[in-house]
Amino acid sequence: MNVFIADDEAIIREGLKYIVDWKELGFSLCGEANNGDDTLAGILTLKPDLVLLDIRMPKLEGTEIVRISRERNYKGHFIILSGFSDFKYAQTAIRYGVDYYLTKPIDEDELTNAITSVKETIKAEQIHTDSIRQFKEKAKHTVLRDILLNSSDFESLNLKELNILDTKYQVIIYENYNRDSFGQNYSFAELLKISNKENHFFEHLKIHEKDIIVLKGSYALERFLDVLRHYRNIPQKGSYLDSIFLAYGRIVTRADDIHYSYEDALNLMNRRFFCEQNRHAIGYQKLPDVKQKDEINPQDAKFYSNKLCNYIQSYNRNMIVDTLVTLEKTLYLTQTDVPNIKLFLTDIYLQIKQEIDHVYSTMDIPFPSNSSVINFIDSKYYLYEIIQFFSEQFEMVMKAIGNSSSDSILDDIVYYINHNFHENIKLETIAPLFGYNSSYLGKIFNKKMGGNFNSYIDHVRIEHSKKLLIENQMKVYEISELVGYKNVDYFHKKFKKYVGMSPAEFRKRNV
Repeated sequence: MNVFIADDEAIIREGLKYIVDWKELGFSLCGEANNGDDTLAGILTLKPDLVLLDIRMPKLEGTEIVRISRERNYKGHFIILSGFSDFKYAQTAIRYGVDYYLTKPIDEDELTNAITSVKETIKAEQIHTDSIRQFKEKAKHTVLRDILLNSSDFESLNLKELNILDTKYQVIIYENYNRDSFGQNYSFAELLKISNKENHFFEHLKIHEKDIIVLKGSYALERFLDVLRHYRNIPQKGSYLDSIFLAYGRIVTRADDIHYSYEDALNLMNRRFFCEQNRHAIGYQKLPDVKQKDEINPQDAKFYSNKLCNYIQSYNRNMIVDTLVTLEKTLYLTQTDVPNIKLFLTDIYLQIKQEIDHVYSTMDIPFPSNSSVINFIDSKYYLYEIIQFFSEQFEMVMKAIGNSSSDSILDDIVYYINHNFHENIKLETIAPLFGYNSSYLGKIFNKKMGGNFNSYIDHVRIEHSKKLLIENQMKVYEISELVGYKNVDYFHKKFKKYVGMSPAEFRKRNV
């Protein structure tokens, strides 16, 4: 606890410092003053727990200092020291909430007893304040939980008093990126690089063992946007950003709409199975924008297993890839839960294995055992891992039942690029689909095509954009998105590099 000493006589101030064992009583001196103006300024700035105050001070009397301090919401305690025993002074002091009015010369025991009494009062107030704060926090968490679950009676709530009322809200659910690890030592305040004193910018609570963050206000939302910008690149392994996975809902402007943002984030977290490789954050934009299809059924599994069997036997890699992409999209839109999706995928694989073993019964095809397949698929956290497993297995089967060359694979890859250039195509994602690692396939591609993979993608996109610029009146940014460049400035840069002029100049010269 802090004490402030105010008296116009230096010798008295010095005496008060040493007449009392402040450390023993639990106090430390935070300031002193010799006139009324400096005393008032010190009280309002330092907010001491206790002020020892002379009644007669230059510039401003002690009772006026107390009155003005109270008017300006100072909640601390006063012990008045006075050379006057006039009842009117004491009466005024009591009216303003002074704890003790002691007359000079000061009796050491009397002063010590007064300070001890004030100390006990301060402790009791602190306990009461802490209890109220804890009660409010528990009440706030209950209110927030009801708001998120859309079960609140907003007419009975004072959101401002609970420090919930704001102009914008966004809900985030987070968990460990590596689901095999336990414990979360990261702080969202540290992640956002803000001080969240008194939960000014966000609230943190748990619902069904999930960590929930409710961002409040434009500043917090802007800081979170900065975090998302960092996630555009894959975080460095072992870094702070690499340790967590985020799902975030839409931005809302009313407290009674917060539950929509929470529902978005919850749906996304439950759909983490569908995330791409190395994705650490997924937002409401990734929720399906169409009504989800019916649940998958055994007939669907038979349909896909038959198609894939036929493509495997005809070495038609491009159609295998197309079918797997269609399968991914179908599963993304289904209402079926993840455990049953895994069973569905297991069924597809085992049907293919059974058919291939039957047709090529004289060949030794190194299929894994059924139990290994079941355990492998069930253990995977992501759909892309299972699709990659399918691709590797199908490539193994084709090599086992026939011949394959790098030339035919490249023809299939070129075919795929020419039909999917508008997608976010990367060598790292294409290579596993064709049974190669990205490094090896990149070398083969360079040798056969006379240029690297990314340059070929750019070439295909630019050629298609030239046709669109000539053939229709679409805006340049629309054409940019249509050929696979989400950033129109980046499209301009690439177009000028390959064509030697801007898209607008090209259109003007050729239309």
